Amino acid sequence: MLGTAALLVSTSLAGADTVTVVTSFPQDLTDPFKAAFEAAHPGTTLEVVSRNTNAAVSHLQETRSANSIDLMWASAPDAFEVLKTEGLLAKVEVQSEGIPDAIGGYPINDPDGSYFGFAASGYGIMYNTRYIQANDLPVAKEWEDLKRAEYNGHVAMSSPSRSGTTHLTVETLLQGEGWDQGWATWKWIAGNMNTVTERSFGVPDAVNSGATGFGIVIDFFGLASKASGFPVELVYPSVTAIVPANIGVIENAPNQEGAVKFVEFLLSPQGQQVLLNPAIMRLPVNPAAYENAPEGFPNPFSEDFAPGAIEFDVDKSGTRYSLVNSLFDVLVTYRLDDLRAAVSAVHKAEAAQAESGNAEAKAMIDEARALIEAMPITEEESLDPSFAEVFTISRADPETEVVGRQAEVEQSWDSFAVENYRKARELAEQAAAMQ
Repeated sequence: MLGTAALLVSTSLAGADTVTVVTSFPQDLTDPFKAAFEAAHPGTTLEVVSRNTNAAVSHLQETRSANSIDLMWASAPDAFEVLKTEGLLAKVEVQSEGIPDAIGGYPINDPDGSYFGFAASGYGIMYNTRYIQANDLPVAKEWEDLKRAEYNGHVAMSSPSRSGTTHLTVETLLQGEGWDQGWATWKWIAGNMNTVTERSFGVPDAVNSGATGFGIVIDFFGLASKASGFPVELVYPSVTAIVPANIGVIENAPNQEGAVKFVEFLLSPQGQQVLLNPAIMRLPVNPAAYENAPEGFPNPFSEDFAPGAIEFDVDKSGTRYSLVNSLFDVLVTYRLDDLRAAVSAVHKAEAAQAESGNAEAKAMIDEARALIEAMPITEEESLDPSFAEVFTISRADPETEVVGRQAEVEQSWDSFAVENYRKARELAEQAAAMQ
């Protein structure tokens, strides 16, 4: 299904007004909101349960006839589109002031009133300043930079099937660079990775600690780490997307009044200021909130903020959400060693060929590159609903068994990847030996 943070609200024992949160957001975000909301509404309790958004969406789908949930709170807009399409979100009236209709050309709220944007998110590259100095590495400012041989072993990201924010980053490149070029970029970057983490916050943790130099993250991870004193910086590549993180009331919510109360708190001036807590550092959707922002804090309403940001197509992303997650896992996550070996072999062959100028070796390297970049399906196939709907089994839990038609397709993709990476490595090694 879909991905990053979800917040769910239910009613508790008699006399208690309880908002129960199921979320993949870290406690650093949920604890300040819990404290502020409960202080603003005495007698109301916010309970928090940690769960990734894929699992939250699956839960809502499976329990729709006996729903105990009031709200979903998440970064990924396509998660809300799926829930809306399936009739799992209620249309409610929410009072708020000062929030514009759009940010970066993207609507902040669902036009039908099924969900509401409470923060903005961009996607970029976080890096450890001490690490890059120690390893004599330049700052990577564009996705293209991370493809270069000098970054081999210095990059980390999480799996899009385990993180909705990572899925949005993957999809942003597929839309911004095109299907084939976008996947080629991800494969060359992945070939330089030292890890693909299971959870999105594993990436900033690795960069903060200096376990890796560069991390592919949603912006607030980098901004919060810097505000907390870690030696890190964040850059927005030219190809990025600015999209809202959302909250929506679940259909048949047991405590709809309490749910609306929490949504209105998030959108209030007080709630928007909580986003600037040094442990959170998310971009408010109310422009007035930036008057109190720290010096140098990015403002998505300014003209110079991410001028190359794409207009993210949430319908396209929603149509192929699970397919893209499966494709990334099969081609990258589960074949990372094979991909890294092929990419490393190409880098070594290219370094040797640059000195020798051997034309035959250059042809072999070009063929190896084409094999690595080749895709088992076209973009047209990815957007065919009858094919995309094959991918019904979420990979949010790596222990989940994939069966049926989905298993057959994924097996064919895996065979394709194994053979292509093997051939690419052999060709590159042969080319290197010719120099």
